[in-house]
Amino acid sequence: MKYFLYFFLACSIFFSCNNKTIPDVSGIKIELKVQRFEKDFFSIDTNNILNELQRLRIKYSSFITDYTSQILGFASTTPPDSLTKYVHLFIRDYRFVKDSTDKLFENFDPQVKEIKKGLQFVKYYFPEYKAPDKIITFIGPFDGYSDIITTDAFAVGLQLHMGNNFSFFKSDIAQDLFPAYISQKFTPEYIAVNCIKNIVDDLYPDKSVGKALIEQMVEKGKRLYILDKFLPYTPDYLKIGYTQTQLKDSYTNEAVIWDFFLNNDLLNNTDQNIVKNYIGESPKTQELGEGSPGNIGAFSGWEIVKKYMEKNPKTTLQEFMKTDAREIYSQSKYKPRN
Repeated sequence: MKYFLYFFLACSIFFSCNNKTIPDVSGIKIELKVQRFEKDFFSIDTNNILNELQRLRIKYSSFITDYTSQILGFASTTPPDSLTKYVHLFIRDYRFVKDSTDKLFENFDPQVKEIKKGLQFVKYYFPEYKAPDKIITFIGPFDGYSDIITTDAFAVGLQLHMGNNFSFFKSDIAQDLFPAYISQKFTPEYIAVNCIKNIVDDLYPDKSVGKALIEQMVEKGKRLYILDKFLPYTPDYLKIGYTQTQLKDSYTNEAVIWDFFLNNDLLNNTDQNIVKNYIGESPKTQELGEGSPGNIGAFSGWEIVKKYMEKNPKTTLQEFMKTDAREIYSQSKYKPRN
């Protein structure tokens, strides 16, 4: 674990802190309670499941309902016998995941520390926002939810943070579910990133779907910009979901990427079948070569909003997020040169 901490600290300095003014938030107090739901859930008496779930309801309040209905996928009308049978099978089949999480996340303090630091910045920039005051860790189906915000907590699905070398992710079933460009993000380092990213989405839900490519690019860039403000010490490649090499190469070829959008007259394209090729998860951007990342539009959008904020340094984040995407693009005068 020390290796990873030192490694990511070095990357943080290289990728995240250059040319940044980071406010001092050390005086902002954050209370964050941690509840290890997976430990209690996998310890229940499987001969008395319904009563055990009722017992857990006392400790976990509304989360037990979220867990059974949203994460395990049971309706409130599910017959008790069916629920009992499924929970019994789930505990049996996912015991190996629980055993692995016990080892990998025996000490959850590093993740808690990073989330708390992020919440200090959230409180600094958005003092009125009421963030969750607890973290609930759980184990759910591999093809289900991972990190979400419930009514009162960050819910963290540890099954999708086991590291991309976890045995299950190497299986044929997992390869069908999660290609390498997806599973590369199934690491502990993404826990804090995903939790704070959920706050960004909670503050400003993305309403750009269906609009022209440039508007969606800028809107994604705006969210990355705020995420960067909330997690200034976190490596940028984690925030955008690239590998280190992909992000480095994107900066090296920043002008080439931008010229590609311009020369192919893509910025004002509203055909969502075309737009999706440059926005969202994919193994690569076909036209830019084998080593290119998907979601390349988010990278350019991030660079556009950086230029805009450099020209408008007195703009608050609240004002910035309310500014029209096309206005940001126009005023940024974005024109990279390599």
